Amino acid sequence: MSLSRASRRTLLTAGALAAALALSACSSDNNGKSGGGGGTNFVTNTGGISTVAKGERQPVNKIAGKTLEGEQLDVADFKGKVVVLNVWGSWCPPCRAEAPHFAKVAKDMKVKGVEFVGLNTRDADTSKGLAFEEEFGVGYPSLYDPAGKLILSGFPKGSMIPQAIPSTIVLDKDGKVAARSLMALDETKLRSMIDPLVAEK
Repeated sequence: MSLSRASRRTLLTAGALAAALALSACSSDNNGKSGGGGGTNFVTNTGGISTVAKGERQPVNKIAGKTLEGEQLDVADFKGKVVVLNVWGSWCPPCRAEAPHFAKVAKDMKVKGVEFVGLNTRDADTSKGLAFEEEFGVGYPSLYDPAGKLILSGFPKGSMIPQAIPSTIVLDKDGKVAARSLMALDETKLRSMIDPLVAEK
């Protein structure tokens, strides 16, 4: 049975995303200067963290599905809170290096209304991701996205999209893309992305 034209386009697009992520996978020295498309107003500091002025931010598309534990999760349910989205894979050395920092900051920032959600990608099965979470004490959920479909569809064209593994996207309280890093982060850099958005009125 032949695939429909729309199905072929979807497969081609997913393939392009997989190729792009493969090229930039596990890059610990990406400076984060690439944008998401024309007309954007990103400001990149020397630490490789890109930000968007409040009036220029775009809302994410639907980012929802099953977690590694098999539970349903929709990022839209966290509207009103700052949300940290982290793209990772258990096979990725920089992801493993940053994981303890993410686990600690997520625990510390929970009381300030900050939610963390992982996007686990390119792991062949959930057992690898679950073992990673246990090893590094990751207490927040991760959506299981082995083919990168959520990464591909979840971020609007022209916004700051994940372009490497690991990538971190921070959403403001309105569910809009406010900051991005395309490299592994330590606790200090991670907090520098989150704190200004927690303080926003």
